[in-house]
Amino acid sequence: MTLAHFLSVLRARWAVCMLVLGLTLVTTIVVSVLLPKQYVATAAVVVEFRPDPVGGAMNQYLPPVAYMATQTDILKSSKVTERVIKELQLSSNPQLRADWQEASGGEGSIDSWLVEALQKNLTVTPSRESSVINVSYAATDPKVAADMANSFVKSYVDTSLDMRTNPAKNYTGFFESRSKELRDALDQSRAKLSDFQREKGITANDERFDIENARLSELSSQLVMVQAMSAESSSRSTQAGSTSADRLQEVLTNPVIGGLKSDLSRAEARLKELNSRLGDNHPQVVEAKASINEVRARLDAETRRVTGGVGVANTINRQREAELRAALEMQRSRVIKLKAQREESAVLQRDVDAAQKAYESVVGRLNQSSLESQTTQSNILALSEAVPPSKPTSPKLLLNIALAIFFGSFLAIGAAMAMESADRRLRINQDIVEMIGLPVLGVLPAPNRRALDHGRSRMPLLSSARNVKALNSAGSN
Repeated sequence: MTLAHFLSVLRARWAVCMLVLGLTLVTTIVVSVLLPKQYVATAAVVVEFRPDPVGGAMNQYLPPVAYMATQTDILKSSKVTERVIKELQLSSNPQLRADWQEASGGEGSIDSWLVEALQKNLTVTPSRESSVINVSYAATDPKVAADMANSFVKSYVDTSLDMRTNPAKNYTGFFESRSKELRDALDQSRAKLSDFQREKGITANDERFDIENARLSELSSQLVMVQAMSAESSSRSTQAGSTSADRLQEVLTNPVIGGLKSDLSRAEARLKELNSRLGDNHPQVVEAKASINEVRARLDAETRRVTGGVGVANTINRQREAELRAALEMQRSRVIKLKAQREESAVLQRDVDAAQKAYESVVGRLNQSSLESQTTQSNILALSEAVPPSKPTSPKLLLNIALAIFFGSFLAIGAAMAMESADRRLRINQDIVEMIGLPVLGVLPAPNRRALDHGRSRMPLLSSARNVKALNSAGSN
């Protein structure tokens, strides 16, 4: 269909187009006037992204966009709506109960019906560039719309606070019972450590272990010294029992033996002198020999006495070594025992420290949960209250008329096209060519309007194939 044909159809069916457009306009105006007026009241809340003053962390663990979407879903949830119904006591309203009886026939719960009804009139719109959420409610009464919007905001804030404090209250009860258990475990660990220290005589500073360890070191040093002395005395004792006993240091340094040796030397010198003068049998010579034998006897006796002292010293050193070795072994056993006790005490002390740490951790969480359960503030704050609107938001008469004109024009054009399809007419020259396949030889000019009784204003066209053939035959003649 060409544009000329389309326009010719509209000119021919103008009455139908105007009728459809007029009916659409009239219907829209009547419906807009008869529909009850709707008032929309809007309140606003702000979601603060600030650290929690109690816990110190952020109040949310989601990205801002996801967190705002979550808050929007919470505001539109049944939990918030049920809180509104409970606070306003809507389920006890006689008019609403009558509407519920009429709508559902008394089946189901009135609270569920009210939740569905209220949510239909609720609109929640989060801001794109901020953390503000607008809460709008539509009603036929402006005051009811404002009250409902404010009630939804208040219920949302209270629900958000409950969602924060209720888990904290549950955690508080858990941490209280857990802290009591850990306190009992801590007391038991402390009592066990105290009893063990008291039984073993372990002081707080563990001085006993240091003293015993120092004594062990001292005994070890003494044993080393005595072992050296014993080895030396054993060597001298062996030498004293041999033929070289006179070369012992004790013998050589003994003043008595030294004096006897000097006396012996003088006596032997005198004997030699006497022998050279008097002979062997002279009484003085015999006396000198007896004196020498006496000195030698005394020297041998003194030497035996000194070498015997070396043996006694060796025996004493060996005995002292054995005593020190036994004392060292005993002291080592005592230190090992004290070390084992110390390690066991350290284990018990670690148990006490672990119990103390666990108890302090749980007490810290208990205090934090207790504070969170008692808080009266959340990160959801009412930004502005809804006020009764002065003008209704719907129906919008001018907008509805504009939409009626727009859609009515489409309906009018559609109606004209439908009538044209049901009753096809020849409107322009191209229609003749398309229908009979013959060219148009001429077109008569439009007659004067005064000559027409009915006042037809369209270009005269031949409306039947028979007239066209007659026109063609006249042209050929």
